Amino acid sequence: MTDTARVHAPDSFTIRRLGSEEATVRIDALADVLMDCVAGGASVSFMWPLPRDKALGFWRGVAGSVARNERVLLAAEDAAGTIVGTVQLITDMPDNQPHRGEVAKMLVHRSARRQGLALRFLAAVDDAARDAKKSLLVLDTSTGSDAERLYERAGWLRVGVVPNFARMPDGPLCGTTFFYRVL
Repeated sequence: MTDTARVHAPDSFTIRRLGSEEATVRIDALADVLMDCVAGGASVSFMWPLPRDKALGFWRGVAGSVARNERVLLAAEDAAGTIVGTVQLITDMPDNQPHRGEVAKMLVHRSARRQGLALRFLAAVDDAARDAKKSLLVLDTSTGSDAERLYERAGWLRVGVVPNFARMPDGPLCGTTFFYRVL
């Protein structure tokens, strides 16, 4: 059975916080998840084809940001310990916004989708935000995506849509929908 054909039980995932050192050690696995998501059409700031060195560079930057306490990195692992998803909470905000956090780059490998992992990530990021003394969360996602519907079902409040905000990995412009959540 190939990686993309794997099926996981929802309780077979473990979500935990990765520190900077562990993120650096597991950078290849993190890059694999990012590259799979972009290859699958996720509009997450990268174009396809995504060179591996660019994906690795992104995760090196995230690890550095984690080391500086600017963000929290959460990862989901399957029963074999393989990273199948990530989400970040950006906590380093301007002086006039210390109460706010930004949810960024919720990525779930295509082999682990539609099994409740994204909802578990949202609950885990809420907990991380409360631990960081945040009372307001914001995020954005591509308009019309599965992620947009997920955030609505999870109770996030839609602020609005900016048309032609970004490009899909294969080139066309897409709108971006902004959401918030009060904790």
